[in-house]
Amino acid sequence: MDQSISFTLNGKPLTVATDPSRPLLEVLREDLDLTGTKYGCGESQCGACTVLVDGVAVRSCVRTVGSVTGKKITTIEGLSADGKLHPVQEAFLAEKAYQCGFCIPGMIMGLVGALQQKPVPGDAELLSGMHGHICRCCGYPNLVKAIRRAAAQARK
Repeated sequence: MDQSISFTLNGKPLTVATDPSRPLLEVLREDLDLTGTKYGCGESQCGACTVLVDGVAVRSCVRTVGSVTGKKITTIEGLSADGKLHPVQEAFLAEKAYQCGFCIPGMIMGLVGALQQKPVPGDAELLSGMHGHICRCCGYPNLVKAIRRAAAQARK
């Protein structure tokens, strides 16, 4: 049975009428047309569906929309501000850390979330924080460079 569920999405208050047990990912993509967040495995294992909930990176494929009532949700579409990319997005572009691009929104959101939790992480901490984000194209060398670049910018 549908319920009204209110939350803040990319800085704007929003109410949706839907079954609260639906995956947040499904509501974002199908109801709200925010397709930057990807469906990968549906089991919280690949990271393609990562979004921020109150600043913490979560897998939206296993998070119900009902569980985000009253919370602040940020998707990849909400990272840029005033036409300027987020520094993590800029780091990924500078290091050419993309091939097909499917996994990149989730990786960027995961890294943004990690940096919000610990703004100045050590290298090993940072890389272990990205554990569970899978790139099917195996573009890991450039992804690691981008992650390190973003962390270095955060340290400044």
